[in-house]
Amino acid sequence: MPLGAKAESITPAPGQGGGKEQRVTKQRRAVSAALDQLDDFVSTQELYRILQNQGVSVSLATAYRILQSLADEGLVDVLRNGDGEAVYRRCAVTGHHHHLLCRNCGKAVEVEAPAVETWAARTAAEHGFTEVAHTVEIFGLCPDCTGLRAAGKL
Repeated sequence: MPLGAKAESITPAPGQGGGKEQRVTKQRRAVSAALDQLDDFVSTQELYRILQNQGVSVSLATAYRILQSLADEGLVDVLRNGDGEAVYRRCAVTGHHHHLLCRNCGKAVEVEAPAVETWAARTAAEHGFTEVAHTVEIFGLCPDCTGLRAAGKL
């Protein structure tokens, strides 16, 4: 930790049985607060620009570390966008879910997919796999971007 920086509290990471502890720094609170204000997934670089525009002093490397830590703790969802870049979002749904993502504007819709869950469990069982996890992300154009494309504005 840089000289002069202070950790204001230490919190055990959820789901880790009190093992790994995370320092709640000014930068971590700022990243968390910025995520709370966003509706859609955001890349680390986009979030970094938002923080800089708000006058928050945080390095890009620190933003990467904080976002990865939040993802590891299950406090944000992380997925790869159409370009393969990791993007992050604080999701309203706390259980297992999937996303519809707009390739143009980044809008995300959280969806449950019971048929996918059944298929994944059956497929894993057929092949003898246990402790299975999966992600499903569906990319397309949201209704607004579809309208823009139809109007020739996209």
